Amino acid sequence: MDLFPLWNSLRIAGISTVIIFFVGIFAAYYIARAPRALKGVLDVVLTLPLVLPPTVVGYLLLRVLGPRRLIGEWVLSAFGLRLTMTWWSAIFATVVVIFPLMYRTARGAFESFDETLAYSGKSIGLSNTYIFWRIRMPYCRQGILAGTVLAFARALGEYGATSMIAGYTPGRTATISTTVYQLWRTNDDALAFKWVLVNMAISFVVLLAVNMLEKSSRQKPKPKGGA
Repeated sequence: MDLFPLWNSLRIAGISTVIIFFVGIFAAYYIARAPRALKGVLDVVLTLPLVLPPTVVGYLLLRVLGPRRLIGEWVLSAFGLRLTMTWWSAIFATVVVIFPLMYRTARGAFESFDETLAYSGKSIGLSNTYIFWRIRMPYCRQGILAGTVLAFARALGEYGATSMIAGYTPGRTATISTTVYQLWRTNDDALAFKWVLVNMAISFVVLLAVNMLEKSSRQKPKPKGGA
């Protein structure tokens, strides 16, 4: 059993999750503070990949990053790099597909933040950077953690956009999802089912770990001594 699809899926999902963690938090923080009209427009635009079919997302990416398209052709001529049909091409697809999950959960967490805590911090001279990382982020960690895990799990199982922009080449671009599809097409149901179990096992472990972290963070230390 070739383990390359597992390794490739994990690195694509991991890199994509790191990217959208910072980009999603940045977008969620500033859009949550934007005027209502602007917030509504930006929210629709940034959430659109969540409702579009993954194959449509892949098609649009090909229209932008293909070797005969504006960006793809420029990168190919300037740096000699193809932006499609490589293992890291799948990162473009997964970032676009999983971004709305991180963005919406983080935005919801920031909107539930008690702003009086930030005002109190400013009144004693704390910087905005300190307030963001030491007060706001810990307060909103549950929503941010949930968005991060959901994004990772979604990236791990992404197929539609990934298959269009990265294709399927054994040992080069194959992921768990594309491997399952190819094995099914070749009537190798036994091996396809093994990969399905691998994907389910990883997702189960990730979600279980997050649930345990959330449970431990909700537990408050009991007061020592009597009343």
